[in-house]
Amino acid sequence: MSTLALSLVLVAALCHALWNLAAKRVQTDAFAFVWLYDLASVVLWAPLAITVLVLSGGGLSPTLLLATLLSGLLHIAYQLTLQTGYARADLGIVYPVARGVGPVLSMAIAVLVLGERPGAAAAAGALVVVGGILVVATGRSRTGGRGVRAGVAWGGATGLCIAGYTLWDSISVTTFGLPPVSYFVITCLWQVVLMTPRLLRRHRESVRPVLARHWPDIALVAVLSPLAYVLVLTAMQTAPVSLVAPARESSIVVGSLLAWWLFKEPDLLRRMLGAGIVLVGIVLIAA
Repeated sequence: MSTLALSLVLVAALCHALWNLAAKRVQTDAFAFVWLYDLASVVLWAPLAITVLVLSGGGLSPTLLLATLLSGLLHIAYQLTLQTGYARADLGIVYPVARGVGPVLSMAIAVLVLGERPGAAAAAGALVVVGGILVVATGRSRTGGRGVRAGVAWGGATGLCIAGYTLWDSISVTTFGLPPVSYFVITCLWQVVLMTPRLLRRHRESVRPVLARHWPDIALVAVLSPLAYVLVLTAMQTAPVSLVAPARESSIVVGSLLAWWLFKEPDLLRRMLGAGIVLVGIVLIAA
């Protein structure tokens, strides 16, 4: 992996950890919250996405519309599963488990199905990253054993969604050559469109209260979530997904430590150890 690609992924990891902290703060209607930050993402990033499409000369091709539709469905599953996990368990368990299961599945499929062949040091680094994630994820919970089980279950389900959209989006920006910014914004637009019927039927009354109480969190997610993923998609254009997927999981270093500091979650020493192991893995990946 080149220095530029690794830099993009590490900046993306920081942005990702920060927006997940904002998402953890929201314990009210998860569906309304996800719909609101998807809508805000479209509004904030649409001008740049339109500019990219105009300059590229590609326009709204059938490939772009269909690829983003599938990505939108996968991202809806991911976002709702993640929010449910945060409502039922510690961020310090859900987040590292989700970010660990995701790259394990992504790397396995990328190697077995896509035929990617990472070098020995990079492959070892990916395994070390996953090992560090497991160290962080097997600590104590504020709610006891039940909280740990819930965190592992919802984190695992979230990781499955992560693997799905990571692999599909990698194919979209590499094989299909779709522009990352426009691709992500149109994906968000599909999410808003697909979620609106259910929002109007079941969550209409929650929109104003969630917006009034959590607009800073909505704004933070709307800025940092697209930025983080566009950086990752850009890195995927020059580096294999089997390396990008594990490297971006350095976000658990920041996320786990901030979860201990802001939410008073336990096991600081274990999380510090896990963070150190992840960093070693990142060094190996970059070698």
